[in-house]
Amino acid sequence: MSVPIIRANGRPQQLLELNLEMLTDFLVTFLRDEVGRKGFAKVLVALSGGVDSAVTCYLAAKALGPQQVYAIRLPYQSSSPDSLMHARLVIEALGIHSQTIDITGAVDGYAKQVAEMTPHRKGNLMSRVRMMIGFDQSLALNALPLGTGNKTERMFGYYTWHGDDAPPVNPLGDLFKTQVWALAKHLGVPEVIIGKPPSADLIPGQSDESDLGISYERGDTILAHLMAGYEEAYLLKLGFSESELALVKGLVAKTHWKRKPPISAVISSTAIDEFYLRPADY
Repeated sequence: MSVPIIRANGRPQQLLELNLEMLTDFLVTFLRDEVGRKGFAKVLVALSGGVDSAVTCYLAAKALGPQQVYAIRLPYQSSSPDSLMHARLVIEALGIHSQTIDITGAVDGYAKQVAEMTPHRKGNLMSRVRMMIGFDQSLALNALPLGTGNKTERMFGYYTWHGDDAPPVNPLGDLFKTQVWALAKHLGVPEVIIGKPPSADLIPGQSDESDLGISYERGDTILAHLMAGYEEAYLLKLGFSESELALVKGLVAKTHWKRKPPISAVISSTAIDEFYLRPADY
């Protein structure tokens, strides 16, 4: 997966390129600091078999050591067998702890009690059941849950609110998907994981790019430029279409609420996250 370099006025605009060695050192230090600051020595990762959770496990193992990393696989009956197999590749390569907990009974136990459970609702239910199990296991193991969502998914709102975005520490949250792929190659994540079509694996046959309506490479390039302040006219000159720009802007705009904490009515001068902030929160 190549990271695009966009040129303007003859000069490369390397908005998505990163010094991967420096990035790895930074994220390893970030994890050590945040995990320790919160009073933990161990971490827990919901390992799906996809590239994001694989990279998170690789970073955690570097930061804390393999014996301090616990990977849980949480398959549903319709989950792809490849997901379990690819997660196993990561577990074996790193030598981290692992556990598999089937969520079929928990999901179906609720689903059969309600009418017209659509695939979309069931997918959200699966994500939130995984979140509950992850936090319960983190308590049992005294291990801090790590998030695995990337910046593209977060900006597009392509995740389950209070599901896969719930863990308190996320090393990938400011990395676009294409940057995660580049980092995965640098870290030595198995190529079969990096190269497969990205999928949330919540609905059989589902793929991220089909759901979003745009490839990650094109979506990331548009996002990176818009977020850096480039005008739409510049992106049109680069060969992107008006419909692609409208799609990306629409996804970002309609999911802004998902990137905010629950909104409280402010009635005092000590409202949490409004006025009550520690120096470290700024």
